[in-house]
Amino acid sequence: MTERPPLLMIPGPVEVSPGVLAALSVAPPSHNAPALIEAFGSALAAMRQIWSAGPAAQPFVVAGGGTLAMEMAVGNLVAPGDPVVVVNTGYFSDRLTEMLRRQGAVPLEVSAEVGDAPTEQKVREILFTHRRAGPWRALFATHVDTSTGVRIDPEPLARLAREHGMVSVFDGVCATAGERFDMAGWDADVYLTAGQKALGLPPGLAMMVVSERALAARASHRGRGPALYLDWERWRPVMLAYEERRPSYFSTPATNLILALAAGLREILDEGLAARIARHERAAAALRQAWDVLDLAPVPVRPELAANTLSALLFPAGVDGSLVARVLAHGVMVAGGLHPAIKDSYFRIGHMGYAVSRPDLLRRTVEAVAVSLRDAGRAVDPRRALAPLDALEGQQTAAPAARRRAAKSSS
Repeated sequence: MTERPPLLMIPGPVEVSPGVLAALSVAPPSHNAPALIEAFGSALAAMRQIWSAGPAAQPFVVAGGGTLAMEMAVGNLVAPGDPVVVVNTGYFSDRLTEMLRRQGAVPLEVSAEVGDAPTEQKVREILFTHRRAGPWRALFATHVDTSTGVRIDPEPLARLAREHGMVSVFDGVCATAGERFDMAGWDADVYLTAGQKALGLPPGLAMMVVSERALAARASHRGRGPALYLDWERWRPVMLAYEERRPSYFSTPATNLILALAAGLREILDEGLAARIARHERAAAALRQAWDVLDLAPVPVRPELAANTLSALLFPAGVDGSLVARVLAHGVMVAGGLHPAIKDSYFRIGHMGYAVSRPDLLRRTVEAVAVSLRDAGRAVDPRRALAPLDALEGQQTAAPAARRRAAKSSS
């Protein structure tokens, strides 16, 4: 008898829906197959809806991960000597800064203590203090940093970028489809992500939607331009062709992943983007109540900074990193710490994508953590910690019934 694999509750990759798994698990199609062309074209159109982007914004889907998406944004927008701003909230903001330096840019980091985020006012003041470094080329920020669970508010930063003539670039790897992002309404320029998090897909796709302003900034690039594989100008004709349902080629796409992408985005739109984000919010709220019962303090220092897609939790007194292995022994895989400054003092749990539609999976996760804490010598009450998940399960069951009643009354 095959042993059941552990429930995957790390901050990516995540559990995927049966529909996404079925779309992925077919014989690999050609990139010119009609079904693949249709899936690719529909996925690109769906991205504009899920990103809340305007009709002129350009979606890109390229084989790779979130780091590749970050490299694409940096390579297409920044040239040697360009002054840029990085709003730093953790490990992946540090990675962006390293990419920018390798590109030859001159990054100005606006940072905060681990678990905190710089305010808009602080960013504004630092821009004023360093105004002689301008004109600024771009502002980069991480919507949700996977290392700390810190979530920023992108809207005021996008507005600030406009005021200073910068393009705004937001890393949405751990946020897209799990946190609200209004690309057109906020006049943001680039929102990048990867498939294996709140979009609920297997890993392997780098994605972004790019504004007309950012495309113009690429066209005016002063340097040698990005590496060939990263170049928006090489990929854009391919994306346009697929959206027009025509075959095209630059580099072979990950065809099975494109099929999974189309299926996953269709599931999000069938549910409704606002409903999907609200589902993440409800799940996160229930889990925060459970963690509070278990005396697990969050890394984010204020409630409004806590992401809805993952929990970064400090070990309580007398508990160390062995807790992660204990949880795994109870059938659930969670992740250790990642931020170098606090790596050994916390752990992380992902709750995004398909998992938030399954309160039973969230319940299994809380139960495994609670029992593992008890095994480690903490006096905890697993049943009391599970109560918020019981309430959530009732809400999730009631919601589809309410939608069916509304649909029936309107017919």
